[in-house]
Amino acid sequence: MSNPQRTKGRLQFLLIAAIFFGPLLFAAWLYYSGDGLQPESRVNHGALLEPIVNLLDAVPESRIHDDRAWRLLYAEDGECGEGCQQALYTLRQTRLMLGKEMDRVERVFLHGEHAPDTLLGAEEHQGLKSLHDPALRAVLDDQRPGSLPAGGFYLIDPHANLVLYFSPDIKPRDMVDDIKRLLKLSRIG
Repeated sequence: MSNPQRTKGRLQFLLIAAIFFGPLLFAAWLYYSGDGLQPESRVNHGALLEPIVNLLDAVPESRIHDDRAWRLLYAEDGECGEGCQQALYTLRQTRLMLGKEMDRVERVFLHGEHAPDTLLGAEEHQGLKSLHDPALRAVLDDQRPGSLPAGGFYLIDPHANLVLYFSPDIKPRDMVDDIKRLLKLSRIG
């Protein structure tokens, strides 16, 4: 065999070996290096409240149990000032952004000693349920993750389990993503 033919045969062999082993070596590099094209994990925007607390057990006398629906709750101890009104607006917009699923979620405003302005509730926040319940507020404060700021939103399932806590500065779109995911997986409410 002449030298040019031998070189051509070796190049063909190396090309075939590279086609076969190349993807294997690339995959091994991606797997072991950790730098490769790894998919990002799906992240909830809200904090999962663990251990699960059932509000029927924790506060059996509470009016929060009147309806068997998903509830998005905002709690405010003081007067409903600008921050509170913004939170109620976020609550309303989040529910509206749920689209066809919005009938499965009701909005609840847990207020302190000072009842909210009924005119504000009737005009701007139609359908908002308002209640004063210090025992419920104590349970919610106890269950909120200590690393997250107070003044956020709680998601309660139809069985009265505390499910998620959303921080006060969350964007409605992020809350909607989590709620839609839960409603899609849930057969209740």
